[in-house]
Amino acid sequence: MRESWRLAGQCLMIGFDGLSPSAEARQLLREQAVGGVILFARNIGDPEQLSALVVELQEIARAAGQETPLLIGIDQEGGRVARLREPWIEWPAMRLLGRVGSEELVRRLGGALAEQLAPCGIRLDFAPVVDVDTNPKNPVIGDRSFGDDPALVARLGAALISGLQASGVAACAKHFPGHGDTDRDSHLELPTIDHSPDRIESVELLPFRAALAADVASVMTAHVVVRALDERLPATLSPRVVRDVLREKMGFGGVVISDDLEMSAITKTWGPGSAAVRALAAGCDLLLMCHSADAQAEAHEALVKAVEAEALPVKTIEDAARRVRRLKERFVPREARPQWREADWKRVAQSHRLLAEEIASRSGALA
Repeated sequence: MRESWRLAGQCLMIGFDGLSPSAEARQLLREQAVGGVILFARNIGDPEQLSALVVELQEIARAAGQETPLLIGIDQEGGRVARLREPWIEWPAMRLLGRVGSEELVRRLGGALAEQLAPCGIRLDFAPVVDVDTNPKNPVIGDRSFGDDPALVARLGAALISGLQASGVAACAKHFPGHGDTDRDSHLELPTIDHSPDRIESVELLPFRAALAADVASVMTAHVVVRALDERLPATLSPRVVRDVLREKMGFGGVVISDDLEMSAITKTWGPGSAAVRALAAGCDLLLMCHSADAQAEAHEALVKAVEAEALPVKTIEDAARRVRRLKERFVPREARPQWREADWKRVAQSHRLLAEEIASRSGALA
């Protein structure tokens, strides 16, 4: 009982409201052995507050007897999806980097992103977006993508991964197997892609192959039905997409992270518990539950019950927890205590300001 409880917790990454951990988040960290926390703008004030928050989260987990530090993640892409704003230097949307086309510049940006995150104790960045932006009506990707050329997206996505991970922050290529050619927002409804297998292979999957070749630590799934791969289920819940394509065909051995299971593309059909069990069975390792403590608790309970009823093989959840642990061992320092210092902050802030100006100049944004 206790082992299935711990394994289920290690496969969950939760979010909460506020600048300090909510009572519900504290309880989940203490009692469910939750493996990670995702932070949003709602959790962030300034660098000192953020560092103190991460220290507090880690101390709660440590006091509860967790064997490994928490994995703290964030969406810090640049442009409109960036949780760190002023006083941090704000980065442009990846579309501007795509306009320049320089791998060296993107690699430097990856290093700068890591310099913002790691000193505050954040060791997973949900970036880069490697969706190919081929649909001008796409309401959710757009300028978050490097562009509409799969080869360009592949080159620059791999460069950002290299820059982030060389500086100690795990990258996450998203949204597998591709969210670029949709005209619906999966936060609100379930999109569908109807392209042929050849088109999916040559366009949507090409940047993910480059990400895997760059040794990306994690891949995030899309809440999108890609009919060429699975006619019925969204990728996040599809063994055909996650296990057969990403794991077996493409050979990915890192951590597969679900997009938020509380998004309407999922919740309109599946409840939190059912979605969590289906996602893990499909091949996901770390399940994002970004908002509701009730949904988070329900997902944990459903995973435990599924393992104990043998509806979810214990090996499946053991393998998932092991992959999450390996990622932590690779990127999260054992003491996991942020090393934020004001003098270092001032130094990197100046170099980041110069890099942001260089990107703007080379992309024509200052013209």
